[in-house]
Amino acid sequence: MGLLGGWIVNYLADVLPRLRNLTKPACLNCGAEMDWKDYFLFHRCTTCGKPRRIRTFIIQLFTPALAIYLWLVPPHHLEFPLAFVLLFYLLLLAIIDIEYRLILHMTSIVGALLGLGIGIHLHGLASTLIGGASGYLAMLAFYFLGELFVAYMSKRRNEPVDEVALGFGDVNLAGITGLLLGWPGIVFGLLFTILAGGLVSLLVVLIMLIRRQYKAFYAIPYGPFLILSILVLLFRP
Repeated sequence: MGLLGGWIVNYLADVLPRLRNLTKPACLNCGAEMDWKDYFLFHRCTTCGKPRRIRTFIIQLFTPALAIYLWLVPPHHLEFPLAFVLLFYLLLLAIIDIEYRLILHMTSIVGALLGLGIGIHLHGLASTLIGGASGYLAMLAFYFLGELFVAYMSKRRNEPVDEVALGFGDVNLAGITGLLLGWPGIVFGLLFTILAGGLVSLLVVLIMLIRRQYKAFYAIPYGPFLILSILVLLFRP
């Protein structure tokens, strides 16, 4: 199951951000279509000769170990099938957000359905819906505050600022997080997300200053911190 999950995660992470469709895989370097056998056996592209991304091999080696760990040390509240599907879904989201800074609408729709089902199973309907609405609205407020901040800084610096403080995909993911954690779990989830994101941002700034490569408005993907809050709060043994 871990091997199969790794193949699926790698395939979806390769095709969804670029093609927005479940289609035949293509080389990430030249865009040429790849034969299914060559793709799933991790062969080089026959057109340009480029090897597969290192991420492909890391994920394929990591996911069997992840599945075995999940089987031996299951989460306290989640049965193995639900935990397995959710964990591999979150892994897919993290990969796409880190590589492309995207949280796609199609994956958000799947996540909302998954979050609704798991949330009701864990917390009941009312807690799940309140948690989902709270997460969505809280992150929506941060989204608009970020837009105002970027507009203010752009005007003050008299030059456009290309980066965004938060993407709308982060708003959708916060809603999914709320569905999964329920109420009041989403409160702790958002607090953990803000603290983890702030700590990593501080480390990034310090590293850039040490290297004398500081860049204002350097963007880091925020989705992984929401995902980390789900893992910490929902996947406890």
